[in-house]
Amino acid sequence: MVKKGKISSWNDDKGFGFITPDSGEDRIFAHIKAFKYQARRPEVNRLVTYSLSKDKQGRICAAEVVMSAAPVIEKTSRSNGNITVFLAGLFLLIVAICGLLGRVPFWVSALYLTMSLATFALYAFDKSAAQKGAWRTSESTLHLFSLFGGWPGALVAQQKLRHKSKKESFREVFWGTVVLNFCAFVLLTIPGAAKVIKALLTNIG
Repeated sequence: MVKKGKISSWNDDKGFGFITPDSGEDRIFAHIKAFKYQARRPEVNRLVTYSLSKDKQGRICAAEVVMSAAPVIEKTSRSNGNITVFLAGLFLLIVAICGLLGRVPFWVSALYLTMSLATFALYAFDKSAAQKGAWRTSESTLHLFSLFGGWPGALVAQQKLRHKSKKESFREVFWGTVVLNFCAFVLLTIPGAAKVIKALLTNIG
């Protein structure tokens, strides 16, 4: 089955790179030997068609890759990504300020920072696993980390690591976790709300 995508990264010295499918799935490894009928070297942002195959280790890779005549020019993706990273950092700053001013308990600020770092690391691990064909982190786990305060780290990972940034079904659920978590944070800024939530959690436990 012929698939479409574009070359999202390429190491010409080593002769390999990765193709990002148009379908929004994870990137596919592509070796220079997989490119057919090419008079030029592969380059980033070049549109391609390809089929799926497996290497000697059984990992999925691209085969019979054919490049288009012209590269894709992305005008706004980088600027939009920078804005997203800025907003994630701004939110963490606001959380920290609220903690210092006593608007939310100190543990809330620590939780957001810890969960954001952990979520970023989880995205990095999952991307590395996808490239190596190794065991993957489930999407439900990624969403759970985002729901419990790790979504700023997830936003940064999606933009900087280019992972889980185009799959629409994943992003719809992800933004749902962001909205729910943000509502919970706003609730915590209401005087006395933290004690009520803590008491409820204690009773549930």
